[in-house]
Amino acid sequence: MAKDFLTIEDVDLRGKTVLMRVDLNSPINPATGKLLGDIRIREHAQSIKRMKGCRLVLIAHQSRPGKADFVSLNEHAKRLAHILRKPVHFIDDLFGSKARNAIMGLRIGEILLLENVRFYSEEVLVPVDKNTPDRSHIVKNLAPLVDMFVNDAFATSHRGQISMTGFADIMPMLAGPVMAHELNSLGKVLEDVEKPSVAVLGGLKVDDSIAVAKNMLEAGTVDTVLTTGVVANVFLVSHGYDLGKPNMEFMRTEIKDYDKVQEEADELLKKYPDAIKTPTDLAVNADGVRERVSLKDLPVDKPLFDIGLDTIIRYGMIIRDAKTVTANGPAGVFELKEFALGTNEIFRAIADAHAYSVLGGGETNAVIEAIGVKSQISHISTGGGACIRFLGGEALPAIEALRLSKKLYEKGAYNKRKKEEGHKVEVDDYTEIYDRPPEGTTRKEEKIYTPLYEMDEE
Repeated sequence: MAKDFLTIEDVDLRGKTVLMRVDLNSPINPATGKLLGDIRIREHAQSIKRMKGCRLVLIAHQSRPGKADFVSLNEHAKRLAHILRKPVHFIDDLFGSKARNAIMGLRIGEILLLENVRFYSEEVLVPVDKNTPDRSHIVKNLAPLVDMFVNDAFATSHRGQISMTGFADIMPMLAGPVMAHELNSLGKVLEDVEKPSVAVLGGLKVDDSIAVAKNMLEAGTVDTVLTTGVVANVFLVSHGYDLGKPNMEFMRTEIKDYDKVQEEADELLKKYPDAIKTPTDLAVNADGVRERVSLKDLPVDKPLFDIGLDTIIRYGMIIRDAKTVTANGPAGVFELKEFALGTNEIFRAIADAHAYSVLGGGETNAVIEAIGVKSQISHISTGGGACIRFLGGEALPAIEALRLSKKLYEKGAYNKRKKEEGHKVEVDDYTEIYDRPPEGTTRKEEKIYTPLYEMDEE
């Protein structure tokens, strides 16, 4: 994929103050506020380790308004510090005087995490347009204090929010290591693809899967689409099968704009009848017991929970012969042991294939972790919605902002704006808001200096 964005390797960050958007969104125990997992924090920790020689200011989100896990990032800062084995200072402010003073007080090599960006209404309510940077309090207050913006939050790149796109007009926006790796890795299944190429699409997000199939089939980057899960059920209906009352009602209830989605599936199948494969047998949940049904047994009065053994074997052979495999979504209700067979075996086949493999989606990641094949997958995306939208050919706001920034940077637009506006900030009276080594402390002495908070061992 041609690189149409800047990365941290393209610009000298030494001595600069860098604002970095990361995605620390993690599972939270609502009763205690404690983190239940830290996969994304660990991913971004690796990026942060590469941000050497600069003052680093992090912004991130956790959940969204109205959710039980919509909490402060204080615990995230502690966990990140534990992973990095160095202090990560946290300020419960985003663009007020506390945050601005803390940024101005940073020294080279120090890391500061600001408060949950979604605590502030303009992040979730203000639509981003060409005038947003000049109206945004987040941008107006933070931009004068930093030199560069690094976006490492690929998992949130489908959100056109201010913290994701609002700085592109003001200063160079660079792709962080996670972002750059995602774009390069996903690009390999969309350009210069080694054939045969197979896409395995399952789960419940049928509209997204149809968009991916359409984009890849029209571009000629995939030869065969294997459908599983609810995606397969929709295409079986396109073939003229009646799945039975419980299954038809489920799709109409769970799939938004079902009639439109079904119509799109019908049209795609007519256009690519040989490329789109559907199951030849299925498994129903008969009061907790797995029962196989063939297509001739349809309709059924029991819910479909998995693909059948014949389909698993047939799909597995196609996957193992592939040179490129893209997969998203489970083949069935994998959370129940009786109906995890299809999902587990499909992903084992992908792991066994001598192919470049890309997997996306939170459920997909959970499966490959559970069956122990993570190391055999070429690339596991950090983003669910962002990954499948990218593969579906959708323009993602944050990626478009990165592309815009490269063009502005190459034209010298940022230097021109800086001269015209001359961002100067009068800093409030600064007081120490966290412990730090005394001035003149040597590097050796600094290692034994203890931050105020206690690093969790969780």
